[in-house]
Amino acid sequence: MLCELKIDNLALIESLHLDLCSNDRNGLVVMTGETGAGKSIMLRAIHLLTGGRASVDWIRNGAENCTVEALFTVSSENELLQRLFEKQGIDVDETLVMKRVVSNKGRSRMYINGSPATAKMAAELAVNLLNVASQHDHQQLLQPWFHLDFIDTIGETWALRRGFDHLFLKWQEKRAELAQLQKQEQEKEQRKDFIKYQLKEILDIQPFPGEDEALSEEKKRLKSGDTLIKISRNSHKLMEHSLLDGLIRIRTDMMQVAELDSDARELATEFAEFSYLAEDLVVKLRDYRDSLNNDPYRLDLVNERLNELQGLKRKYGNSLEAVISFAEDAEAELQQIKNLDKALNECEAEAGELEKELCIQAASLTKKRKKSAAILEKSMGKELSSLAFNQSGLEVHFQEHDQDVTALRQGGWDKVEFFFSANPGEPPRPLVKVASGGELSRLMLAFKCLLAKKDMVETVIFDEVDAGIGGEAAEAVARKIQELSTHHQVFCITHLPQIAARGNTHFLVEKGVEDGRTQSGISLLAPTQRVDEVSRMLAGESVSAQTRAWAKELLEKGRTAA
Repeated sequence: MLCELKIDNLALIESLHLDLCSNDRNGLVVMTGETGAGKSIMLRAIHLLTGGRASVDWIRNGAENCTVEALFTVSSENELLQRLFEKQGIDVDETLVMKRVVSNKGRSRMYINGSPATAKMAAELAVNLLNVASQHDHQQLLQPWFHLDFIDTIGETWALRRGFDHLFLKWQEKRAELAQLQKQEQEKEQRKDFIKYQLKEILDIQPFPGEDEALSEEKKRLKSGDTLIKISRNSHKLMEHSLLDGLIRIRTDMMQVAELDSDARELATEFAEFSYLAEDLVVKLRDYRDSLNNDPYRLDLVNERLNELQGLKRKYGNSLEAVISFAEDAEAELQQIKNLDKALNECEAEAGELEKELCIQAASLTKKRKKSAAILEKSMGKELSSLAFNQSGLEVHFQEHDQDVTALRQGGWDKVEFFFSANPGEPPRPLVKVASGGELSRLMLAFKCLLAKKDMVETVIFDEVDAGIGGEAAEAVARKIQELSTHHQVFCITHLPQIAARGNTHFLVEKGVEDGRTQSGISLLAPTQRVDEVSRMLAGESVSAQTRAWAKELLEKGRTAA
């Protein structure tokens, strides 16, 4: 139940705090006022709290941000809501506080019980906290694709429908997989030959990682073979005949010096090590010199191999590693092609099983929906009778279809449409062709009353659902809304005095100018003030003693009916 609502700097409201639970303020809460006074701002606040999109244009001019905050009492018996609290990690002890802050820089923040939350979390909670019915909701009745939603809500078959839709998506994915396999089956021989040709080309050349880099280095050496041989031969000759002989003579002399002077032993040792190192370098240089050649034939072979490797890289990857990986993938694909028949048969079998299960579930949905439709027709007959529809009724027409896999779609096989006859003796016709605006409003109210009896939502908000209604129908709508308020907390923004007079609590929305600025305010009306407001609703500015008497009569009738 919605107990408190605080609004700061939202549109024309500077600051507002509504206490909706003290003094037993439950049942039917009505909100009235002149057109344009700001009654819809409350709906805008609820829209923000339920995760709806915000606009900086809604912030009161000159304010940095607007804030909307609501306190709900939560029933521990609402298992669905309690499970949602647990899922979202929200600790709730009888009360829930939702808060939305929108800054003039476009940022928006949501809080639930003081902790940051997402708009999605708020929207999930809102579905189970309150139900909003606006004057535009009845347009849904003119859209046949919404009619199936009403049937599933009344019949409580949404869980079965969601299960069917989940299976339907799996079936579609499996059909797409099957179509792909069938396409591969048609192209497999051509594909297999092509892959074999690619794989043979790679395997015939047999590249290995880094081979192209090593060959490039070898090519560079071969092209410079004469120069390398000449330089290395001259270097070896200098080392072996000039430098090495001198180092050996120095090593022998320093050994003699060390025997005569112990202080020179370390220096002699270093010279000895250096001469031995030089001998090793001479050997290595000789080996390097001997390894060199300027073989033109070998250079041709290297060039030819590099061209082969470059050709592979042009076709199958930027590196030999990528070429080798391509070959591995090709071998794997060849294996898949070999196993294609098995995969195709398995996929066909799985798709077939899914189709059978889908048809079973679709048939179950149809059966349950037809039962729900019969219950809906009977229940709507009673509701419409109480809403001043005499000898009129609603019929649910199921479109005929073949109950096979070709007719499957999300939601099942069924297409339904509501037919309606507002006048005795007239055959039912599609709702879109026969119902007036006022009739649609009453039909939607009847639906809302049926749905409210089924769900666990405690708070229902009606936003001018009385549009286009007057006379006897207005009185009937007032009775129906008051009846709903006996087991729900009902808010009703209305222009009808018949509804306003039946409220347990009556708020007046007024627009005025304070300190040169326009702002809206909401005030709780005392009994005498209610007489004034209902009189205004009855006669506008032409209120007479007779009008006031009529207003008092309506208010007394409302109290008696309650």
